[in-house]
Amino acid sequence: MNLRTLSVTAYLAMLAGLIALLFMRSLFSRSWFVIALQAAALLLFFWARITFGRRSFHLPANPTEGGLVTSGPYRYIRHPIYTAMALFVGAGAAAHLSWKTALAFGFVLGGALVRIYCEETLVSLRYPEYKEYAARTSRMVPYVF
Repeated sequence: MNLRTLSVTAYLAMLAGLIALLFMRSLFSRSWFVIALQAAALLLFFWARITFGRRSFHLPANPTEGGLVTSGPYRYIRHPIYTAMALFVGAGAAAHLSWKTALAFGFVLGGALVRIYCEETLVSLRYPEYKEYAARTSRMVPYVF
């Protein structure tokens, strides 16, 4: 399986986990803590999306033209959109913790990790400076991963 096909499969896994949590009514919570985490996730998502600019989202992993983005949240983490998605979904799943919600979150997080692998491999081929950028930033959680 090539990286683009693998990235589409990973995206579908993320979508399946998200939809499963919605159907289980386990994505949102009345807890102020969960709401705060999800609001922070949305702020991170929008900050990253605005920083990324007019570049479009591609279902298969596909490095875009225009150079490597290293400003905004990308200054600290390489994948802030996946981080935001994992935080948003993880907070909701944790608020309704069961084996089903953990499995659904596993699909989201696992899919994000596979897409990160695919994207990093393809981006490093297109942008040689990516290796230096990757050495000074974390993937998803500053100073941790």
